[in-house]
Amino acid sequence: MKIQLRNVYKNYKNVEAVKDLTVDIEDGTLVCLLGPSGCGKSTTLSMIAGLDTPTGGEILFNGENFTGIAAEDRDIGMVFQNYALYPHMTIMENIAFPLKMRNVKKKERIEKVKRVAKIMQIEELLNRKPSKLSGGQQQRVAIARAIVKEPKILLLDEPLSNLDARLRIELREEIRSLQRKLNITTIFVTHDQEEALSISDKILLLNNGVLQQYSTPKDMYMSPKNKFVAGFLGNPPMNFMCGTYDSGKVFVESGNITLPLPVEILKFTEEFKDKPGQAEKCTLGIRPEDLVLCDRDEGIEGNIISVQTLGKEVYLNVDIKGLMLTACTSWENNYNSGDKVYLRAKRVYLFNK
Repeated sequence: MKIQLRNVYKNYKNVEAVKDLTVDIEDGTLVCLLGPSGCGKSTTLSMIAGLDTPTGGEILFNGENFTGIAAEDRDIGMVFQNYALYPHMTIMENIAFPLKMRNVKKKERIEKVKRVAKIMQIEELLNRKPSKLSGGQQQRVAIARAIVKEPKILLLDEPLSNLDARLRIELREEIRSLQRKLNITTIFVTHDQEEALSISDKILLLNNGVLQQYSTPKDMYMSPKNKFVAGFLGNPPMNFMCGTYDSGKVFVESGNITLPLPVEILKFTEEFKDKPGQAEKCTLGIRPEDLVLCDRDEGIEGNIISVQTLGKEVYLNVDIKGLMLTACTSWENNYNSGDKVYLRAKRVYLFNK
């Protein structure tokens, strides 16, 4: 099912939750709605689901206007942050409930439940009550209940946020595998950038109800359209600093240094407008992984202020004459606070001041 939002906006009294959102979600794709708390993710999902009505604009399913159509008539499956399972029912009865509401015969209901339970690896749980299940098992049941009626669209509103980190990784991979197997158009709301980057065909990034960028994870990470996108994606976040662009040359101006940067490493973002021959203040961005430790004659000198060891990577907070930068390196390099290092940048992004 192809989903199209055309100039959709939503107001709550004096609050503009979603502002003039226009986007196409192609049939059979998995799109993550990403952004900080209060950016309009869940509101957008609710409007697509029919649980909330847009203040203006249109929502189309395969070209047909569904803006005023009730949720139960939209052929969607929904999974929420809280699993919303019926505690007095068995897992079999919970999963079968949407089919029962559609007056599907009992024999067919049982067959469909068993089939979807096998897909979700919960076959042995069908006779239990929800209270006897772990959080991960309950979430599998909630997903099974959403897909048992074979909906055209699957909507997931932060479905993994109540789970521990290891289980989240396991379940998000299962959701991605399931989505591909069923070839169902899926919208996944999350505030977790790692989750969005790992499973999406495309990411729709919102801030204050405004669409910031809609693209593949790689394109969003490597070619951010503006400073918000660049700063939101990446852990640790991008280093930002002041600079000047003048006649094709860029200079870092921060702390006690004015450092020219080679043109070949510069990436001009969409929001940065080139003004040849004019000195223009700008913001420069360097991702920590694009800061490379090098020999003295290849980079600029700095002192390590602190070292953070996180799994397979080490983050160095480096002071370069008053300019504080975070660099990402591997365990192979053994550095300590107070050590002298030399850094060079592989890639520098330019943003409007």
